[in-house]
Amino acid sequence: MGVPISQMWTVATYVLSQKIRRNKRYPLVLQLEPLFRCNLACAGCGKIQYPPHILKRQLTPEQCWNAAKECGAPVVAIPGGEPLLHPQIKEIIEGLVAQKKYVYCCTNALLLKQKLEEGLLKPSKYLSFSVHMDGQEEHHDFAVCREGTFKTALEGIKLAVKMGFRVTTNTTLFDGADPNSVRAFFDEMMALGVEGVMVSPGYAYPKAPDQKTFMKEREKTRSFFKMLLSNRKTAWKFNQSPLFLEFLMGKREYECTPWGLPTYNIFGWQKPCYLLQDGYADSFKELIEDTEWDKYGRASGNTACQQCMVHCGYEPSAVDHTFSSLGGLFGTVKAMLMPNYTDPQAAAALAEEAKRPHGPMVQLGISVKKPERERKLETVGAA
Repeated sequence: MGVPISQMWTVATYVLSQKIRRNKRYPLVLQLEPLFRCNLACAGCGKIQYPPHILKRQLTPEQCWNAAKECGAPVVAIPGGEPLLHPQIKEIIEGLVAQKKYVYCCTNALLLKQKLEEGLLKPSKYLSFSVHMDGQEEHHDFAVCREGTFKTALEGIKLAVKMGFRVTTNTTLFDGADPNSVRAFFDEMMALGVEGVMVSPGYAYPKAPDQKTFMKEREKTRSFFKMLLSNRKTAWKFNQSPLFLEFLMGKREYECTPWGLPTYNIFGWQKPCYLLQDGYADSFKELIEDTEWDKYGRASGNTACQQCMVHCGYEPSAVDHTFSSLGGLFGTVKAMLMPNYTDPQAAAALAEEAKRPHGPMVQLGISVKKPERERKLETVGAA
């Protein structure tokens, strides 16, 4: 497991305390969005559609600290937008660390090397840089619609690791992704010395510019992750619940628990989750008590939830299962002790995938005739 013992212990004791109190709905990770502004315009992003006057807004450090206290979750993820664009991100993170929250600063790392060289922050067991990396160089640069981003992010990761910071990577996978390439990407990240990798299928944001590349068929998604995560190398470390990874592989079934990762941003507490925007609450208490939770999740029949398998809804379910029964605890321990998941059928399917053409152009159904660089630039420009 790519999670330090101290963090695992903090999360475990927190969840157990919620169980003792018989709290059915409790937060595990606060998704804190201090701004929506970004220095990229990724085709699969659901945030870049905001008008300029919204993109200029940002939370104050005090608002961020108060949200963390109000929520009470032991872990705080800071996505965006790009959090390193916030002029007070140093104060925000230091204040959260002072609360002894485990903070994941989710960044595209385009500014990471510069900020670290400027002395932005000091290493701490409570702070991780979670660098968004969508696979190997060609796939990553295509996904974020800008060439050179992979190499820039790599420089930031290397410096952060060298300086003693905790570093993880976060990979969103789309329809047509090459499982062999992603597995090679895992090798590359482990060689850099990152603490662990995180993976999740993308969510089909209705306003995202590119709707073609989302994984929209649940069984197809499971088949992909079965190929990807079976027959693992012992060097691979995942900064995620092993039961959630089994869920992605189709070995377990969970219902979404959207309150597990509540979102706070410039509009307030977002209902019901990080992915859907069905209004906002003025307080965390109002979010928990007034949201009609039965309207969401696969069992509800809500069309927006039927194909979703994203970590923000299902990883809290997996963590809750770990501490809800002996079966969940045993399954987690077993997954940690025997993480290889040997599967000859998955290995055969992976070998077949290696024979098929892959890459961004094939992913979008574009004819492969022009030189790779020319085709790639044309398509990225169109996005």
